[in-house]
Amino acid sequence: MTVANHFELLGTDGTARLGKLTTPHGEVRTPAFMPVGTLGAMKGLHWREVRDAGADIVLGNTYHLMLRPGAERIAALGGLQKFTTWNGPMLTDSGGFQVMSLAQLRKVTEQGVTFRSHIDGAKFELTPERAIEIQRLLNSDIAMQLDECVRLPAEQADIDRAMQLSLRWAERCKRAFETAPDGYMLFGIAQGGDVPALRRASAQGLIDIGFHGYAIGGLAVGEPQDVMLAMIEEVVPILPSDRPRYLMGVGTPDDMLEAVARGVDMFDCVMPTRNGRHGMAFTRHGQLNMRNARHIDDPRPLDEESNWPATRDYSRAYIHHLVRSGETLGAMLLSEINIAYYQSLMQGIRAAIADGTFTEFRERTRAGWAQGDIAPR
Repeated sequence: MTVANHFELLGTDGTARLGKLTTPHGEVRTPAFMPVGTLGAMKGLHWREVRDAGADIVLGNTYHLMLRPGAERIAALGGLQKFTTWNGPMLTDSGGFQVMSLAQLRKVTEQGVTFRSHIDGAKFELTPERAIEIQRLLNSDIAMQLDECVRLPAEQADIDRAMQLSLRWAERCKRAFETAPDGYMLFGIAQGGDVPALRRASAQGLIDIGFHGYAIGGLAVGEPQDVMLAMIEEVVPILPSDRPRYLMGVGTPDDMLEAVARGVDMFDCVMPTRNGRHGMAFTRHGQLNMRNARHIDDPRPLDEESNWPATRDYSRAYIHHLVRSGETLGAMLLSEINIAYYQSLMQGIRAAIADGTFTEFRERTRAGWAQGDIAPR
């Protein structure tokens, strides 16, 4: 069965791509960074700040939302957009990674995965069909197939087994998704660990099944950046050029620049908000540790040229004081500052691709990070 295409490729600069993804809840400009609202909330931020920062799409998580408040409850309350008041495009992760990383006493079979909740120990079963059912109840614009994630390093035989199982689950997810209304999308997830041949086989298997978009999973889990980039280079050339490409769980600004240069369109990561809660600021000048004593008497803002008020108006000394004092406002300010920086970086990337100056933008951006406390990955 032919799978409808909702992605438009607007331009390229080398391998970097400029595009537009049309969803039932609005358009998504690509390359895009999706802030992570795992439980239907952005930690430390109001949705209006996420919107004002320039995000077109956000992410929710099947595993967490199925545990609480429950997919059926959210559906009865009008779906995830109405429940959260975001009312824009949403992508939901299938929950496979969280089952592997958080759940207790999990058991993987051909049918699916059974596990006990990390919250209260209650027993659940997540099959490909149930993963799609939950995501349809949530009413997410983009659903992800259920896959099995293998922690690296791992034996090649185990990586191969999980990749083949994920392909079989992908077929079942597609069949379960066939009743979704027009405009909603299902993405397949390429697995294969750090084994090039398995990555290629996974990508080709997904293409043979046919999806609205294709994700690269199982990376950015602690492996060196060069390994991650090498796996991207194995997968991207195989993927259809008229479909969106999503690198899951990435990442640092440097990771995203490098992945865009290799043809990736979409990203998500908890890093902007998680690092913000731990006193880290992402800025045009690099990543700054606001706990660092060198900021204690510094009256300068984080970036006097920023369009984001919190980045431009609060002094480094004040933010340092908030962080060191454990004031909630410090975590809130840094979270919104970081989300705003990530969206500003995406806007800059899109403009550079449109102008044919992405290589120069990439080099200039990386050079600007040299003033930070922490070197890019």
